[in-house]
Amino acid sequence: MFTGIVEELGEVVAIESREDSAVLTLAASKIAEDLTHGASIAVNGVCLTVIGWTDSTPTNIDFDVMGETLRRSVIGDLKPGDQVNLERAARVDARLDGHIVQGHVDGSGSVVSRTPGDAWESVRFALPSELSRYVAEKGSIAVDGVSLTVSGVGDDWFEVGLIPETLRATTLGSKAPGAGVNLEVDVLAKYVERLLERGTPR
Repeated sequence: MFTGIVEELGEVVAIESREDSAVLTLAASKIAEDLTHGASIAVNGVCLTVIGWTDSTPTNIDFDVMGETLRRSVIGDLKPGDQVNLERAARVDARLDGHIVQGHVDGSGSVVSRTPGDAWESVRFALPSELSRYVAEKGSIAVDGVSLTVSGVGDDWFEVGLIPETLRATTLGSKAPGAGVNLEVDVLAKYVERLLERGTPR
């Protein structure tokens, strides 16, 4: 589980295709401080498993990426030199500063427009219409692994306000209109829908 609070910007070193899967190699420093084989790291909001790393500075970290992840996310579009948002799995003894983020991407969207404010920026994203029912004004959504509060929503779009810290510390500060993003809706909304579908047990 993650919180959507990005710890570090990493850099793509390589992505090696292997039939219906891939191995992604990233360069990072902070998240490498306590690496373990099999650890879960959120990479642009996608929960990936560490399969190896180098003893260098920065550390090159290898991740397995399965076919389902390549189909549902924009991880497969990454190129060497691209920056990515990184977050280690949440600790049970820490504050939950964002919201519950599983790293299980529901689909991909794209940046529609950016409107600068005095000290912040309003950004509109396109999202698949089948996901819009899970997105609510003042609710939470993870965009490339960043926990954000929704300020407006339509049938196939939503808007967020990005504060200077988010613009500085994440890849969302440099995403131009048309750029793809990974989307994870609030898991609580999906559970509520599932419970309502099943109805009250007799």
